[in-house]
Amino acid sequence: MPGALFSAEALYIVMEVVIAVASVIGNVMVVWAVKINKSLRDTTFCFIVSLALADIAVGALVIPLAITISIGLQTHFYSCLLVACTVLVLTQSSILALFAIAIDRYLRVKIPTRYKQVVTTRRAGLAVVVCWTVAFIVGLTPMLGWNNLGHLQQNGSISADLIIICRFENVISMDYMVYFNFFGWVLPPLLLMLLIYAEIFYMIHKQLNNKKFSTSHTDPNKYYNKELYLAKSLALVLFLFAVSWLPLHIINCITLFCPECQTPIVLLYIAILLTHGNSAVNPIVYAFRIRKFRTAFKKILQQYFCCKDTPPLEIQPSDRKEMPNPGPPQQQQQPQPQPQPQPPHQDNPKSDPPPEQHQRTEPPQQPKEHPPLLEQNSV
Repeated sequence: MPGALFSAEALYIVMEVVIAVASVIGNVMVVWAVKINKSLRDTTFCFIVSLALADIAVGALVIPLAITISIGLQTHFYSCLLVACTVLVLTQSSILALFAIAIDRYLRVKIPTRYKQVVTTRRAGLAVVVCWTVAFIVGLTPMLGWNNLGHLQQNGSISADLIIICRFENVISMDYMVYFNFFGWVLPPLLLMLLIYAEIFYMIHKQLNNKKFSTSHTDPNKYYNKELYLAKSLALVLFLFAVSWLPLHIINCITLFCPECQTPIVLLYIAILLTHGNSAVNPIVYAFRIRKFRTAFKKILQQYFCCKDTPPLEIQPSDRKEMPNPGPPQQQQQPQPQPQPQPPHQDNPKSDPPPEQHQRTEPPQQPKEHPPLLEQNSV
């Protein structure tokens, strides 16, 4: 058994390293794609960037700390507690970012004509700040006293200098994890997001089945088809998040309500790997489901890793930027015929007009010299 346990722990560490590298690289590419592709600078992608930043922190910070914890390192109680709280903060920020994305998608379908007036860039940035603030408050609550320090001191399981073997379950209270974190800040947002996406799909299908839009100039069917495809992609991100995190929370519930039940260490490792692996999955979903991300990822790989010249992504703007372009040439062609109506006024050159009018009547007498002057004046 010790040999099997050691091999399971070694395999767990190797998998954690692979997930950490994939999470950091993938989510850095997500942020990079939004930076170089102007068509991705939308309010929804603002929340996606917030989610990517949390996933980068998971790969660069949380997973190395989790590996350290799995080794059984002896640390100060509050040092270990801070490590555990960091995981909780990033988890909560991911949930709130997904919740903000769901609300943003709902408003985009519910009020498409007033969406830009309601959901501005400033309000989206404020929503991101609120999400992270709430995440810090919820995640750092154990640092304020809701932890296992008192329980360990009563049992005599901790020395006077507060040095313990750093394990998540040794410092974090299961009451906090189940009643406050899971039942209060994980499960309700997940259920609300499920209802929101169900309503989004219902509204989109209802609009697509409405035949009144068949002859509309703005083509709402095309708009709602795009919204349906993007909503499916983001709902997939939500589904993967739930599948990744629910097993670990279920194990926490079993630990709290059935203290005599022993959870196999292999099952616990699998649940932890699922939670961390979720941070590396989202960029893959974006690459396969969202064309703008896929195009930006290809440009990053070809230009910065394969050293190939690629056209800038600004040449391929979104539909909102392409529509106004045909307008200016039509406006420039309208003033050009204006010099042509002037010849009818040239029929009365004998009335000694003012100097400005006389200059306009001279071109018919000397057509080879003055048309260039007329062109300069018109310019």
